[in-house]
Amino acid sequence: MRQILFIVISLLFSSNIFGQTGSIRGFVYDKSSGEPIMFCNVFLKGTTIGAPTDVNGMYNITRVNAGSYNLVVTYLGYDTTDISINLSANQILNQNLEIAESSIKLGEVKISAAREAMKTEVNVASIKITKKELEMVPTIGGEPDLAQYIQIIPGVVFTGDQGGQLYIRGGSPVQNKVLLDGMIIYSPFHSIGLFSVFDTDIIRNTDVYTGGFNAEYGGRVSSIMDIKTKDGNKKRLGGKFAANTFGSKLLFEGPIGKNEKSSFVFSGKTSYLDKTSDLFYKEPVLFFDDKGLPYSFTDLYGKLSLHGDNGSKFNFFGFNFQDKVDYQNISELKWNSNGLGSEFILIPGGSPVLIEGNFAYSSYNISLDEEASPIRESGITGFNMGFDFTYFNPRGKIKYGFDIHGFETNFLTYNSVNSPITQNENTSEFSAYVNYQYNKNRLIIEPGFRVQKYTLGVSPEPRLGVKFIANERLRLKLASGLYSQNILSTSSDRDVVNLFSGIISSPEEIPLQADGTSYEDKFQKARHIIVGFEYDVNRFVDFQLEGYIKDFTQLTNINRNMTSNDDPSFIIESGMAKGMDVLIKFNGQKIYLWMVYSLGLITRDDGIREYSPHFDRRHNINFVSSYKFGSNDDWKIDGRWNFGSGFPFTQTQGFYENLTFSDGINTDYTSDNGSLGIEYAELNSGRLPYYHRLDFSISKTTELSKNTTLDITASVTNVYNRENIFYFNRVKYERVNQLPLMPSLGASLTF
Repeated sequence: MRQILFIVISLLFSSNIFGQTGSIRGFVYDKSSGEPIMFCNVFLKGTTIGAPTDVNGMYNITRVNAGSYNLVVTYLGYDTTDISINLSANQILNQNLEIAESSIKLGEVKISAAREAMKTEVNVASIKITKKELEMVPTIGGEPDLAQYIQIIPGVVFTGDQGGQLYIRGGSPVQNKVLLDGMIIYSPFHSIGLFSVFDTDIIRNTDVYTGGFNAEYGGRVSSIMDIKTKDGNKKRLGGKFAANTFGSKLLFEGPIGKNEKSSFVFSGKTSYLDKTSDLFYKEPVLFFDDKGLPYSFTDLYGKLSLHGDNGSKFNFFGFNFQDKVDYQNISELKWNSNGLGSEFILIPGGSPVLIEGNFAYSSYNISLDEEASPIRESGITGFNMGFDFTYFNPRGKIKYGFDIHGFETNFLTYNSVNSPITQNENTSEFSAYVNYQYNKNRLIIEPGFRVQKYTLGVSPEPRLGVKFIANERLRLKLASGLYSQNILSTSSDRDVVNLFSGIISSPEEIPLQADGTSYEDKFQKARHIIVGFEYDVNRFVDFQLEGYIKDFTQLTNINRNMTSNDDPSFIIESGMAKGMDVLIKFNGQKIYLWMVYSLGLITRDDGIREYSPHFDRRHNINFVSSYKFGSNDDWKIDGRWNFGSGFPFTQTQGFYENLTFSDGINTDYTSDNGSLGIEYAELNSGRLPYYHRLDFSISKTTELSKNTTLDITASVTNVYNRENIFYFNRVKYERVNQLPLMPSLGASLTF
């Protein structure tokens, strides 16, 4: 640890030896909208000196000799911008730039800028998603959705169309942190697995880290999803209206005032699946509902952005997401998520430091009202704030900062005899980190250290990322680290179908270890190691392979082995996730292909037995294709085929009459009627049938005027009507399947 701090401090002040050089920084914006342009190239003409823009559209070119230069910006699909600059010794020159979309049709359209980032970032177990990538996956009703794209990422397992959850490289949903402009989102996906709470048209960029993430992120033991939204059009008023078979949405954005320094964006979308699905499904599609799909949701989001001349900005945003599942006369599930937040970027004049910060307040409440039992409720309410400082030096950058998170959890459920079980806790967390990225020749080294301070203890977490650029085509990479988290889900890793998923903080009272001693820590812990390589086969084809191990050394779970109220409510488990992911991408002029194969092995150990959790899918394949055609490439066909091996389940060995002896020794077992008892086999020792599904969509784009386009999309989900199992009623011996063939038609008007 002392050696790392010495290296960081030494490198922090190493810029003093470059006294006769200066630096150039600024932001690159789209000329028509004022939105920042990510991952474009900014360089000095006639030299090899340059830098790409980041997710905020910012570039930073360091160690430039004093003199006069031509600063050039290039990006596929845009005209090249070239301006003259003069740089003095020790000067930090702020230069913002605008680029305009090209009117000339290029021979090749690059869909993703990920390849450029691969040469300047470690990017282990990392996927960058932009709006263009989202549009490559078949749309449901004409609108792309983040929920559909996340399912094709290497290492991601999706457990079903109805009530399905995302499991990322062995981590359960509560072990995946989702951030929206720095705000924690506790429920990012709706109960029907086709839709997320986010409108695709407000997303600027999404970074998904499936493991091995650096010290900038913490508080989870599996993965991170960091979503950044756009600021809104600063040049003119515009928007989008869309309607399809299953829902509709409205988007507005535009400038505030005439100075082009501030803007707004508002989005609202809603579904009417519970109404329109009756038209398509005459047969029951749920195990206790005979009327279509009882899912409905409404999502609202708004954002205001204020910009300074030098690129500094302040954002204020808020949202309300609602979800409802109404199984008529059986049960009703509802959840509601609200939040208000702010985010800012400051560019101090004359200083090489970039300052970022955020403050947010959010809540998530869920309830399940069942006819046969009392209502169950869970909620989490709290705030999170953080400050990040990025110091740019000639060989890389240092990023450091801190986060404060305070929240209250409320939980109410009932045991088998309808006695209430509650937990109401106020919890706080504090974390601080430092992360250094050092670039030299062909080597990128990214050491980091994070400290997580919980109410239950302190977690020191070293992190390390390394990339070796072997040649222009081949890059080797590695990432490892320690991770922790404090919250857990009220559903168990053993539950196959459970739409009610509350959130509580880790309990203070946990069982002893097998040797009778106490656990050193009461929070959950894991360690990751990921190795792999990237290979550019040619200018169109990328090949990536990664192998990973996630060792969940301590997990808190609901105790499903309870036989009396004297037994502990929670147990401590351990787990292991091992696997390999292969990704092949083809980016052509008209064709885009994405092929993923994932091999995984996931186990849990509860101290009594080792078992496979219900999301342990051994093999998973995703094949995605997108093809543009027509005189102006105004037609597009998208397809996705998913194939997965069967999930584990617990088999039924037999049935028996269960006598409870309610009158004790006075019970007449010869005449009393008992309840139906089920004799189960070993936990999750069986395997369900294989899952596979084909989705398809075709769309036509018509340009009505310079800024107005009409898109019409027809799509089919589960094209060949595969009967994938959703639920099996052991008592009635009835099988209910996942979603059947679902046709849809939609249209959207962008203006």
